[in-house]
Amino acid sequence: MRIALYQPDIPQNCGALIRLAACLGVGLDIIEPCGFLLDDRRLRRAGLDYHSLAEVRRHRSWDAFRSALWPNPEAAGPGAGAPRLLLLTTGGDRPYTDFAFAATDILLLGRESAGVPPEVHAVADARLVIPLRPGRRSLNVAQAGAMVLGEALRQTGGFRSGDRASDGASDGASDQAGKADEGADR
Repeated sequence: MRIALYQPDIPQNCGALIRLAACLGVGLDIIEPCGFLLDDRRLRRAGLDYHSLAEVRRHRSWDAFRSALWPNPEAAGPGAGAPRLLLLTTGGDRPYTDFAFAATDILLLGRESAGVPPEVHAVADARLVIPLRPGRRSLNVAQAGAMVLGEALRQTGGFRSGDRASDGASDGASDQAGKADEGADR
């Protein structure tokens, strides 16, 4: 499972997604150009010290991203073992909650300001939407990515055994560390 960011323009969202990828053990692809420098202090602040713990791949363009993932496009396609590209979009035609994820899927998130262009929509294997209340436009891209990634990992058994249990048990020290992290985000 991977997350791909298409030409992100808000460093804090990119940093939050780097942190998410590091914490959940998924790869992250950044498709440039970005609307900020990748060494931006806001990116570092949002990602805290997780950047070195994340598997981040930078691609200089959309074409470079596609070439890196599908070096032989003729061999790609359903059943070929190639990863599926799943676009999270407000213009999606299928709720993510009704979708069957695979462990090799790539969740593609568009620019915060403009989404993705039609040629990117055209190559997506699926266009997924998060159902929102009427009259609401969209969620923050990092929140949307976290929601869909959580469901995808749940479905595919991607939450690693031995990771911190989600049963509400706590050792106290991790609660304090979490509070310290929360304060650092402000």
